[in-house]
Amino acid sequence: MVSLIITCYNYARYVERALRSAMEQSLSRNNFEIIVVNDASSDQSAHILNNYKDEARLFNLDQNLGLAGARNYGLQKARGQFVVFLDADDYIHRDLLWVETLFLNENNSIDAVSCDYYLVDERGKHLRHVNAVEEPIACGIMFRKDFLFDIGLYDEGFRAREEEDLRIRWTGKYNIHNLNIPLYRYRQHENNLTKDEETMRKYSGLLNTKHK
Repeated sequence: MVSLIITCYNYARYVERALRSAMEQSLSRNNFEIIVVNDASSDQSAHILNNYKDEARLFNLDQNLGLAGARNYGLQKARGQFVVFLDADDYIHRDLLWVETLFLNENNSIDAVSCDYYLVDERGKHLRHVNAVEEPIACGIMFRKDFLFDIGLYDEGFRAREEEDLRIRWTGKYNIHNLNIPLYRYRQHENNLTKDEETMRKYSGLLNTKHK
């Protein structure tokens, strides 16, 4: 029923925590699959992920596609009716899949469901409860997969702000309902892409040009 997609690029330090949170979900294991897309990492990610090849469908890419491309690759391999993205440096509450699946199953008029999240530090300490409507992120959202294909998936021309572009196109046709429950854990660390100000400015300009 659900495909949980983890994309990983040089996050050997964090990816096992993400995988454990995926494998420990309270939703019956028969009802979801874990897909891991290793986006041509140059660190030890491939060796670590190989230990989990029996628990997840693992795809090691030969060429780096970027986050948008890696997510699209995972979507094209997904077998689930619903899809959720989990970044390799983040992790999730054990009930995230169960809660969001129940919500979508019981609300046919809802196209996607998101949840609030905790901003956490390197050690997993909760720093702040964040409202996902006020400060949206790409992950922890359960989409009806066929609608993602309908809007054209991620634009692989974006190497940053790809989630903003997708959200603009999604909300132009479909809805997202947010649950005020912090079920996602967004890890704050020095290597977050959002801290690369030059790249973020570059793709902000592309975003404005595309959707003006």
